[in-house]
Amino acid sequence: MPHWGYSIRQLPLRSVKASGRELDISPKDAREICRAIKGMKVTEAESFLKDVIAMRRSVPYRRYRKKVAHKRGLQGWYAGRYPVKAAKAILKILQSAMASAEEQDLDVDSLYVYHAAAYKGRVLKRYIERAFGRTSPWNRVLVHVELVLSEEKPQ
Repeated sequence: MPHWGYSIRQLPLRSVKASGRELDISPKDAREICRAIKGMKVTEAESFLKDVIAMRRSVPYRRYRKKVAHKRGLQGWYAGRYPVKAAKAILKILQSAMASAEEQDLDVDSLYVYHAAAYKGRVLKRYIERAFGRTSPWNRVLVHVELVLSEEKPQ
């Protein structure tokens, strides 16, 4: 089994970690969801992700948002989307972290999302055939997502 490191260096005393490695989701969507849920209470983050999956709440897109349409209910932001596939994957990781917290006798209702990060993983290199015997690259970027839940609120 490989040993995965986390991008966070100093963990709070009472905290739990969970990660999803090499997920087949959009890196941009995963990054924006992690930015949206960081600092939320765990129950609030879970309901937020369920609302995104049901397309009731949108995720604000704060980076590379040039042609992203406006969605209602963004509280001071104008660009947003409903990244359902990425929200399902991150919700699964969040529920795994909540189960770990229950196993370690932490009060789940008092936990915060202390750290949430998404970054690029492996690149699956593929090629698509073109006319006249040529090919074009058609790569797929996999994503690493990591969450840390803690009883103390992040700065």
